[in-house]
Formats: sequence, C-alpha cells, structure tokens
Amino acid sequence: MTGRRIKLLVLLASAALAGLTLAAWTQTWYILDLDGSPSVEATGSTAAPALTALALSELVLVGAIAIAGPFFRFVLGALQVVLGGTIALSAGLAVYSPVAASGSVVTKATGVEGQSSIAELVTGVEPSVWPIASLVAGVLIAVLGVAIIVTSRSWPGSTRKYQAIKVEPDPRSRSSVDDWDSLTRGGDPTE
Repeated sequence: MTGRRIKLLVLLASAALAGLTLAAWTQTWYILDLDGSPSVEATGSTAAPALTALALSELVLVGAIAIAGPFFRFVLGALQVVLGGTIALSAGLAVYSPVAASGSVVTKATGVEGQSSIAELVTGVEPSVWPIASLVAGVLIAVLGVAIIVTSRSWPGSTRKYQAIKVEPDPRSRSSVDDWDSLTRGGDPTE
C-alpha cells in the first residue's frame, strides 16, 4: 500500500470517527426509570459534555495533519493519541457510571440532588448503543494516531500550494531601482 493511500485512509477514518462522536453526542444515551416519577432521558450532551469540543478538535487536527510536514505529523499524531484517549475516557466514565453521568437530568426532573440520593431514586437504566460507540470511536482515534506516528514518514509531502515561495526579480530586467536596492544591500550595481 502506498504512502498516499495510507494517508488518505487514516485521515478519512479519523474524520469519520470524529463525525461519529459528534453524532453520538446528540443522541439519547440512557433512559432512567425513577421511583415514583416518569422516566427521563439523558443525551450524550448531558452524560459526556466534553465530547463535542473533543470531536471538533479532532476534525481540526485532521485538517492540520493533511498539510503538515513529517516532523509536525509526528507531533500531531501524538496529539491525536491524546485526543482519542480523552474521548474514550469521557465516554468510558459515562459507561462506567450512567447514573452519575445522568445526575443533572434526574435533578432537573425531580429536584433531588446528591449522588447517593439520585442513586436511590433510579430504579433502572436502559442504555443505548451510543455510549459504547463513542468509547470505541475514541479508542480507534487513538489507534489511528499511533498509525500516523508510525507511517507518516512514508506519506507524500505537501504540494507546492502550501509551501512558501520567494519571489526574486529576473536578473535580465534590471532597472535603476534595482541598482539602488543592490547598492543599499552592499552590492556593486555595475556588475
């Protein structure tokens, strides 16, 4: 597989996983059955509020990696590993303790505060697929960050479009202004 193809696959997969994380953030993660009250829904924005910022950061990072040189690809790949780990951690905390992650929704619906009081009030939790999808997306983003670190040396360089160019006058078309500029720089305008 060529470096160009690896680069394309890694960047597209990273962007797709960031999009999946954004989509998961908007969905219902848990339905909590409450003692003596109607059930409440907790979305990803409640259970893992940091996911939107992390997913948007990942999208920006994909764009930066696409045009970065070899050294910065390595640095940005390491940043992607950290970002993917943070997404997985945020989703993992919600998976580990759905009642704690959804506490604000329960408090808003019932007026009951405090983790132990909320835990006593919740009689059942129905999870959806979205918390696990976010957790898996975070892990895969981190794995793709490792892939960037390992394979980025074989990727093609950025095109001339992103490289700085230096414009110099054509030596055959010198004018008196060019002679004065040459004299100012310490050159001999008679050469």
